Amino acid sequence: MTFESIGSIVDVAGGHGLLLATILSRYPRLRGTLYDRPDVVEGAESGPLGPVMDRCTLAAGDMFSSVPAGADAYIMKYIIHDWPDEPCRKILRACRGSVNAGGKLLIVDVVIKPGNALDWGKVLDLEMLMFPGGRERNERQFSELLASSGWRLNRVIPTDSALSIVEGVPA
Repeated sequence: MTFESIGSIVDVAGGHGLLLATILSRYPRLRGTLYDRPDVVEGAESGPLGPVMDRCTLAAGDMFSSVPAGADAYIMKYIIHDWPDEPCRKILRACRGSVNAGGKLLIVDVVIKPGNALDWGKVLDLEMLMFPGGRERNERQFSELLASSGWRLNRVIPTDSALSIVEGVPA
């Protein structure tokens, strides 16, 4: 995954900003916004984002109703798997209504592999179903979820970890 074509990115529910700080450190011309609940964002400036705060904005709010508008990309890691489809649609629609023309949605999450072989995603799916009520999804399920939220699945990018990057583009 490369961020060269992106000028601004919002990390939705980004905690104290480790993912955003990592991205901003690697891409010095990129500007970022960390978006999370007010009580979470409060301590973010003194965390991992410290060295890149000159290119970062902190914003607080409710991701189920809105996200900061006007970014080229919206990224979220381990967020969509926390929720059933309808709350996910609210988050994804908020991102769709806020993204710049030609922008992207980047979901960093486990994508369940097809077949019956043992897969970390299938184990995590059981855990998510039992505890927070969320779920892991396969590529088809991500495609359907995105389509129902104003996005189109562009591609799934595997990484060296158990996570993949599900890239959506405006439909």
